[in-house]
Amino acid sequence: MSEHVEAPGVAGTPVDRRRFVAYFGALGLSGTLFPGTLWALAQQRPVTKEMIAEAEAIADVQFTDAQREEMLEGLNANVKAFELIHQTPLANGVEPATAFDAVLPGMTVPMSRKPIFRPGRPTGVKRPARLEEVAFWPVFRLAELVRTRQVKPSELVELYLARLKQHGPTLEAVIELTEPRARAQAAQLDGEIAAGHYRGPLHGIPWGAKDLLATKGYRTTWGAAPYKDQRIEEDAEVVKRLDAAGAVLVAKLTLGALAQGDVWYGGQTKNPWNLKQGSSGSSAGPAAATAAGLVGFAIGSETLGSIVSPSTRCGCSGLRPTFGRVPRTGAMALSWSMDKLGPLCRAAEDCALVLNAIQGPDGRDPHMHEAAFDWDAGTKLSQLRIGYLKSAFEATERHPTKAYDDAVLDVLRAQGAMLKPFEWPDFPALPALRSAILSAEAAASFDELTRSGRDQLMTAQGKGDWPNVFRVARFVPAVEYINANRIRTQLMAATYDAMKDVDVVVSPSFGGATLLLTNLTGNPTAVVPSGFTPEGTPVSISFVGQLWGEAAALAAAKAYQEATSWNTRVPPLFAPTA
Repeated sequence: MSEHVEAPGVAGTPVDRRRFVAYFGALGLSGTLFPGTLWALAQQRPVTKEMIAEAEAIADVQFTDAQREEMLEGLNANVKAFELIHQTPLANGVEPATAFDAVLPGMTVPMSRKPIFRPGRPTGVKRPARLEEVAFWPVFRLAELVRTRQVKPSELVELYLARLKQHGPTLEAVIELTEPRARAQAAQLDGEIAAGHYRGPLHGIPWGAKDLLATKGYRTTWGAAPYKDQRIEEDAEVVKRLDAAGAVLVAKLTLGALAQGDVWYGGQTKNPWNLKQGSSGSSAGPAAATAAGLVGFAIGSETLGSIVSPSTRCGCSGLRPTFGRVPRTGAMALSWSMDKLGPLCRAAEDCALVLNAIQGPDGRDPHMHEAAFDWDAGTKLSQLRIGYLKSAFEATERHPTKAYDDAVLDVLRAQGAMLKPFEWPDFPALPALRSAILSAEAAASFDELTRSGRDQLMTAQGKGDWPNVFRVARFVPAVEYINANRIRTQLMAATYDAMKDVDVVVSPSFGGATLLLTNLTGNPTAVVPSGFTPEGTPVSISFVGQLWGEAAALAAAKAYQEATSWNTRVPPLFAPTA
């Protein structure tokens, strides 16, 4: 918007129909009203036949004058019913009574009689003369330093706290340090390892949390000005599980406001490879801090690209797990049917170590399944059935990473992969599902913010930013939301059938329909760096697994990384000083 337009009806001001039409015109919308505006217009007076007639065009229906007359009583009754809904307090964490399930009838969830977890164990890991050199080491190497008692957890905690203080302000990546909590936990873990009790590969590894994870004793700001002083006095389930695994939380990291983009109430989180760029979003802080060696790993979230995109921009190895794999209890809800929590790390193998610690039902997140995660770090590419998204790789228009993507296929073939052409099912309605499902659910998550007018406190106020998106989404008809989800069911079934003959699909990270489609179906994706542009910034490649197929996706990503060295590069501005 080029100028500020006051939203009509905010904070109890009377609603004037002409003002409402002018307001939506200023937002770039048609002067013809959405069906939902009937309820807004009727706050001070009943719904009229004229209002219905104006709403019909957007709803793509047409009624006679007599039919409109018959509708009035029911519509005005609905207005009163909606008033009762608005008067009922709804915390962000309250789930709808209907729960999305990534598993359709006829699908099976893989189970293990005896779960397999075989992490790799690097050899010859020695403590360097200057400990700061380990700041960019992957978790699996840091873990060996701790396991062999060459480094204490408290030493790692102090190292990363110092780097957070030194570089966090430059990147604008830190909401709040958790020093007292981290030091107390590190002291306990020092004692345990000295006594011979080793919790596993995350013992003593410092990590950072995207600040949509509730953490007792600290603010949970969701990156947004209306919530910058918010405290949720409990730990998110993922935080509890990482505590139990011995990982040490050292910082709450930035996210784009309410999980959109990289702009938060304190600024814009920067890309460690180019400080003139944002780090992309919305797991902006987790990606930037991990890539810059400020934490051992981080936990982010993805609804539609918020792990894949910042991992690409910052050169991280990220994992978006299967929907229903990792409990979201204690995490901010944006879209109940699309939100996923996952790790951002410096190596694909690290993602497996973290996923093993945080996955599985918690009895509170109703979308969860008990499913096998059988990880064997020794899996070879020749053991996997790998497809490649042929149309996306062959595309020449709007494919700036083609040379890098083609090189990935060459590396995979050289490592023994037998690649077969693959295509996602064709669904012309796919782009429409984003606005009909994600935007509508997000608007419901923050309905009170919109109706109260506090959305004007948000930093970003453009047409594509949440305040405007939430307002527009309030007018998605319930019928269209339900039908969009019916199409989604067809999409999920078709994708499941398409992937029966492959374990992994390799795709340009932003090629074809991969990102939107797999976020809607719930399929997992591992994203890793696959090169650097002449300007020195990373590009990435994505490995998509079957539902519950994180192990195969990560195995393929790990094999690719072992044949390349892109993930071992260090942003020059944040390299350890000599």
